[in-house]
Amino acid sequence: MALDIIAFLSSYLVLVPIAAVLFWATLQVARPIFVNTKQSPAKGRPSKAGGLAKRPARKPGTWEPLDYKRPVAPPYPDWSLHTTKPLPYRPFSYGPKYPITMGLRRMPWNEWIELDHQFPYYHDIKARRIGELGCKVARTEPEALEGAYELLQEFSDYLPQRYPSLFKRTPVGIDNLLTGKQFNIVERPLKQDPMQMAARLIQDDFALLVEKSDGQYHLFAGAIVMPGLWNLDERMGMPLSQIHIEHGKVPGFKEKLERGVMSLFRRIQPDAPVQRNTWYIQGSDSMDDEGFTKGAGEKNMPVENFHYRTERQTIRRLPRSGLVAFIFRTYDVPIIDMVDEPYVPGRLASAIRSWDDNMARYKGRHTFEEVLLPYLDSKHDAQVANGLDLTKEEEVRAYPY
Repeated sequence: MALDIIAFLSSYLVLVPIAAVLFWATLQVARPIFVNTKQSPAKGRPSKAGGLAKRPARKPGTWEPLDYKRPVAPPYPDWSLHTTKPLPYRPFSYGPKYPITMGLRRMPWNEWIELDHQFPYYHDIKARRIGELGCKVARTEPEALEGAYELLQEFSDYLPQRYPSLFKRTPVGIDNLLTGKQFNIVERPLKQDPMQMAARLIQDDFALLVEKSDGQYHLFAGAIVMPGLWNLDERMGMPLSQIHIEHGKVPGFKEKLERGVMSLFRRIQPDAPVQRNTWYIQGSDSMDDEGFTKGAGEKNMPVENFHYRTERQTIRRLPRSGLVAFIFRTYDVPIIDMVDEPYVPGRLASAIRSWDDNMARYKGRHTFEEVLLPYLDSKHDAQVANGLDLTKEEEVRAYPY
């Protein structure tokens, strides 16, 4: 679910979640997360390479506020609450070797938050779970309060720009035109926790990470509302490495990923957000399933029970507070609904077979391989028999689709 925040990184990291995950299948009671070293925001100009140019070195746990403004988002072309489908992310690759990398790529600002016709479904699940579980699934600790207000402000600015038929900007916040709900984000105190308020605006879950003086990034705010691999309450306050290694048990994280992940979080600048995708197989519709686990759960279930779960994860630094926002959208598709897509069954079967023993155990392959792999092979063979040209795949497909 994201928080294998953890599971989150890819040309910086392809592997899995903290939500996972946090990405980190899958992340500081004093001042908020970063200690601001100046009272007024510093002016930053984007560099051609990405990342604000010539920023002075800073001590871990400190941040000089910037007045950087995200580019205005144009309206999503022909977006409709009724007809816009979820994007068909298929970020798996052929074997024989499964790459343990962060798999990051740059994120265009227009693509920061992706909404589609499933918004009411996600919204209803989130509203119910926040009502039932409250701070166990969405809350802000004092260390992250400044960043939580900032993220809520960012959502309130971005969403009416990108989705004007669903949201309206107001002098005090944002209105949801579907539900009629009005959000006042400027009053203090807010009527509810800023993370609970923000969670009702998008289909994604998210976490805010605070850098402490030892350079570690800690989870101090978030909304991990959709059922998944871990819960916010258990991991609140933990450093990113602990979430991945001790709790997420992400294969190869310490040996191959930890150093790169920590470097990414340390260096990422407000004008250079990144994104990645992760995926795995499960045995139920996890979007509203409290018993979700990787793999099928019960071994060798009927193929109709298998679901393909993928997360699209983004990482950006908030310019005023300096907190890092890890945002991840979970997509769930029944396997039987995607196997007629050209090239997909053959590529998916090859990717599953490419997992080494540790990755296969982590992703629960033993629970589904005897049923799912022969099924995918048969679908692939049928596509080839019907004339599918395997040499043309790269001409019609672009990662991560």
